[in-house]
Amino acid sequence: MDTDNVARARGPRNLGRAGLAAIAWIALLPGGELAAQPVPASAPPAPASVSSSVGANLNISPKRVTFDRNKRSATVFIFNQGTATATFDIALVDRVMLPDGQIMPSADAQAKPELKSIVDRERSAKDMVLVTPRRAVLAPGKGQTIRLRVEPAADATGEYRTTLTVTTVPPRNAGLTAEQAAAGNPGELRFVINSAFGLSIPLILRMGTPEVKAGIENAKLEYANISPDGVAPARRTPVVTFDLVRLGANSLFGNVEIRDTKRGGDPLGVARGVGVYPEINRRSMRLPLTTAPTPGDPLQITFSDDDTSPGTVLGQASVENSKP
Repeated sequence: MDTDNVARARGPRNLGRAGLAAIAWIALLPGGELAAQPVPASAPPAPASVSSSVGANLNISPKRVTFDRNKRSATVFIFNQGTATATFDIALVDRVMLPDGQIMPSADAQAKPELKSIVDRERSAKDMVLVTPRRAVLAPGKGQTIRLRVEPAADATGEYRTTLTVTTVPPRNAGLTAEQAAAGNPGELRFVINSAFGLSIPLILRMGTPEVKAGIENAKLEYANISPDGVAPARRTPVVTFDLVRLGANSLFGNVEIRDTKRGGDPLGVARGVGVYPEINRRSMRLPLTTAPTPGDPLQITFSDDDTSPGTVLGQASVENSKP
């Protein structure tokens, strides 16, 4: 899906005599793999006793909202599926898509000179969207309706986008007191990582008739050693790589299927909710197949719209399937 998912883990601001604020960032990558990147501290290495506290499990629906000249309002529902009461911040954050499909906050992309051409093409809807409420406190099993309304400029044309980002706020009593941090064995460092999870969904405003066209280029079948679930040992896996090309003025959103056209049956590979935003012309895709195709059998990639005209085939391409 093109839903943006981010999770942030925050350590306590003050650990008293321990003299260290520990911060870790956790990002949900496009492939669904969690990667943690701790920030190094300017203190000598010491044994660490770490506990993790996650009280909320956030769900959001729908996963994408589109506005146009006739549709100016919408609602989004968030739900606390966790076991503890949680506070959620609700904000609008501009983000850009990179050619590999990664979603990055625009503020971060602006700091990278190599991404200037992408940032320059971004058209933000942030100042056109009104959101209420901006914060919600939800008990376990409770939800909150978020109301959205767009007020486009009189001369607005084309497509604009921002994201609705909902993030958990760590409780005030998160972390350790100075006494707790200092307790324990000599030379031992103690800290708590309190995870603050969030979800981000795109809000798209289209002013005018959308032009949605797509193509598929550079399709190729290759083999790579990939773990089926990120835990089991890697095994030799067929992978189809290709570029999903945006040919119209508007963004793409749809589903990819790869089939053996000779044998029929279920798709060998599926990717749903694939987007290509207007700040990039093409997105590189890498889709593992569930089973190895029979050498010589024709393979076909199909990209179908799931936006303005659901089910309409926007692009197809054949994949050469010679013996590996």
